Amino acid sequence: MCKKLFKGTMLLFLLLFAALTASAEGATVISDGVFIGDKDVSGMTVDEVEAYVESEVQTLAASTITIQMGDDAVTTTWEELGLTWTNTDLVYEISELGTTGNIIRRYMEQKDLENQSTNYEIEYEWDESAAEAFVESLEVYNSDPVEGSVYMNDDGSLGVEGGTDGMTLDVDATLESLEEHLQTLEAGDAVIQATADVVSPTLTADLLSQMTDVLGTATTSYASSTSNRAQNVQNGTSKINGTLLMPGESFSVTEAVAPFTEDNGYALAASYEAGQVVESYGGGICQVSTTLYNAVLKAELQVDKRYNHTMLVSYVDPSKDAAIAEGLMDFVFTNNQDYPVYIAGSASGGVLTFSIYGVETRASNRTIQFVSETLSQTDPASNITLVANTSQNVGYLYQVQSAHQGLSAVLWKEIYIDGVLSETIQVNSSTYTASPAIYEVGVVTSNSSLSSALYTAIAANDLSQVQYLITYGVSSSETESETTTQSETTTQSETATQSETTAQSETAAQSETTTTSTDTSTDTSTDTSSGETVVVE
Repeated sequence: MCKKLFKGTMLLFLLLFAALTASAEGATVISDGVFIGDKDVSGMTVDEVEAYVESEVQTLAASTITIQMGDDAVTTTWEELGLTWTNTDLVYEISELGTTGNIIRRYMEQKDLENQSTNYEIEYEWDESAAEAFVESLEVYNSDPVEGSVYMNDDGSLGVEGGTDGMTLDVDATLESLEEHLQTLEAGDAVIQATADVVSPTLTADLLSQMTDVLGTATTSYASSTSNRAQNVQNGTSKINGTLLMPGESFSVTEAVAPFTEDNGYALAASYEAGQVVESYGGGICQVSTTLYNAVLKAELQVDKRYNHTMLVSYVDPSKDAAIAEGLMDFVFTNNQDYPVYIAGSASGGVLTFSIYGVETRASNRTIQFVSETLSQTDPASNITLVANTSQNVGYLYQVQSAHQGLSAVLWKEIYIDGVLSETIQVNSSTYTASPAIYEVGVVTSNSSLSSALYTAIAANDLSQVQYLITYGVSSSETESETTTQSETTTQSETATQSETTAQSETAAQSETTTTSTDTSTDTSTDTSSGETVVVE
């Protein structure tokens, strides 16, 4: 019995010794049941396993990571993010499993592997600062929203160009997404969507495309203007054309068209100054503000500031004008609608037009009209001022400026519902100063009696007497009477002569102050009838 037990034990020992010896002789072979990740490396040599691991590391290192933000993106590799294989003793550890130690230990480890496989992972780390810098590099693509725009087509219709969204990178959220991907350790090219705050434009194509209604339009004529005045009208109109006003936004005409200088496109033309017509840069610009004012009234936008001219203009009814003067007067209005409004202006061929586009919200059975009412007026025919011109001979009589009627007026807004007057509202009131017709009178003559008589008539603003003296002169009796008076009292004559000389000097000074150039006078009838701008009041 003992002999049989001894023989069995020896047989088991010999079998175990043979197996372990065989395993020892093939020590470079990985034991069964060993995995690296999903890869079964059982039976592979150490060199083969090393080659496999190095290949995996290199494949991952070369894999690209792209972060997409809208239409823009940045790309890097794992290697550029500082990828490092950290458990470099992995192959050695695997190779030792079931192949080292005493016979019993090796036997037990191999038995364990037969019952349950063992998994190992390639472990990595990366540079956190490199990952953060990679994400932050996307910030170059941060953008503000681009508002949509409106333009006028050749056929007079509005064209719309839609805006684009603005984007701002959320660095923290995007970095978190990148870290989640890095934790997967998945080889192969990957695309990660950045987290960004999107800000849409206020003026979208959908909103702007609704602006198809003409809320108000107004037209005036500048056909009789001089070329310089026409230039000013066209220049000022171009500076307003294309304006887009958001709800609640205000618009200053003076700020839009000033300064009134040659460098800003303006020419010298007639304008109002201190009750007279003078030449100044920008003359005629008030026809631009006035025409726009009438379009604004019809669109029923909110008028914040409006001034009438000091003297009447002829291109609109009284109280329908809007004068501007840099630093003194302005026409300001606000878009009180719930939608943007677009201002289209054109000045060509002597016709000036402004149209205001938007979204019509007023009832279709409601209409409005504006009526000018004159409250009082003066007779301009009797308003005459005579000025002595000491550089012209007797016989010279020239009208420098036409008379302007003094007038007070109000503007009424009439509201009709289904064609029936429903309400009348006063829009404004205006007072226009009377301005005299100004004549220059030549006073240079050797006839002291005639000169004295002319100065007397000029002082009295007696145009008919001036015309009489120019035509008939002074009578001989008036001359003899003067001679007798002079011979009787030399002192009185000298005093009178001195007085006359002083009066002539003062009148001449007044003439120099008031005189307008011939070219300006030539333009007066045209420019006065077309209503000149206020530049200095």
